[in-house]
Amino acid sequence: MAHVTDRQGASRRLLLAAALTGWLPLPALAQPAAGRSAGRQAAPQQAMLPAQTPLGPFDVQARQALLVDFDTDAVLLERNADERMPPSSMSKLMTMYMVFDHLKQGRLRLDQELPVSERAWRMGGSKMFVEVGSSVKVEDLVRGVIVQSGNDACIVLAEAIAGSEQQFAEMMNDKARRIGLTGSTFRNSTGWPDPEHRMTCRDLAVLAKRIISDFPEYYPYYNERSFRFNNISQDNRNPTLARVAGADGLKTGHTEEAGFGLTASARRNDRRLILVLNGMPSMRVRAEESQRLLEWGFREFDNVTLFRAAEVVEEVPVYLGERRKVPLVSERNVTVTLPRAWRNRLQVRVHYDAPVPAPISRGQPLGRIEVAGQGIPAFSEPLYAGAAVERLGLVSRIPAIIGHWISGS
Repeated sequence: MAHVTDRQGASRRLLLAAALTGWLPLPALAQPAAGRSAGRQAAPQQAMLPAQTPLGPFDVQARQALLVDFDTDAVLLERNADERMPPSSMSKLMTMYMVFDHLKQGRLRLDQELPVSERAWRMGGSKMFVEVGSSVKVEDLVRGVIVQSGNDACIVLAEAIAGSEQQFAEMMNDKARRIGLTGSTFRNSTGWPDPEHRMTCRDLAVLAKRIISDFPEYYPYYNERSFRFNNISQDNRNPTLARVAGADGLKTGHTEEAGFGLTASARRNDRRLILVLNGMPSMRVRAEESQRLLEWGFREFDNVTLFRAAEVVEEVPVYLGERRKVPLVSERNVTVTLPRAWRNRLQVRVHYDAPVPAPISRGQPLGRIEVAGQGIPAFSEPLYAGAAVERLGLVSRIPAIIGHWISGS
């Protein structure tokens, strides 16, 4: 028999959450199908629409924008987040994901020296100023890419890993598909203008989260403020490092077609936000907008944990088991991101079929918890058996069957 238990008001934690707000995360990092038209742009009137937030329309100066909560994947703000756009040097995040992956696998070492080709030396745009015919340590090249945005450093790394930048771009595309970047196509390691080299804000947010999660040992490079190489010192172009408390990454970008862009992250009190902006008119606007939006995200929203991992959400009747009930638990914390200013009612419901026939294995999926608020898409989390329940022996089973038949329960 299917059961729905309305837990609204049934738990002190839920009462607190309900008193605070009723908002849930939108399906933030869910990936849309990738379009085949690499250069497709939104119509001008669409690009001028305000960004959408749980609190209503919000004006931003970026053509594309996305602000998400790192832990819950809640979308706090988005504008043209799935539009395929020229990512300029923000695509170097994918280059560094490849490098970090090779370092973690032991296929590269930080103290390893790589040769500088003439092609790398001649590369235009931003540079770390490597010298043709020399050899440069991998760690210096990593800093040259992250801090100085060196196109020359990207090519040195790409040629060392794949033999050529073209082959490296194919490796980037393969890895991108495997880590869930469905709106990205790479044609080079640097973000150099190419009509087929495209990413989306959503993909950049996914990639930023993967870098932080997959390579915590290398992520601190993104927080370095300056780097000196070949007697030339250059500052990190990321404006949030100096302007936003808790900011620790990631990468800026700029081309004439793309405008000024930034993928940034900041952490405060165990809460992290990821911001992606592109298509801004100047460095000043990029600095001001990134600071304004990150401060807004931290100020207007908070994370509330409704249930912790392994905490009993509900107890479900068991049929012909040595225990009369089995606890339902979640494998992870059930946490939602909530606007602090809202006072709508939070609805929490537990769905399960009961009674559950024994035997039951610990960890067996038995139901789900659904959380929603007024006008908010449902958030669902599976629930599992928190304990094993053995089946009754034959002698004990007979009276239990008779009692179940008589009572109809």
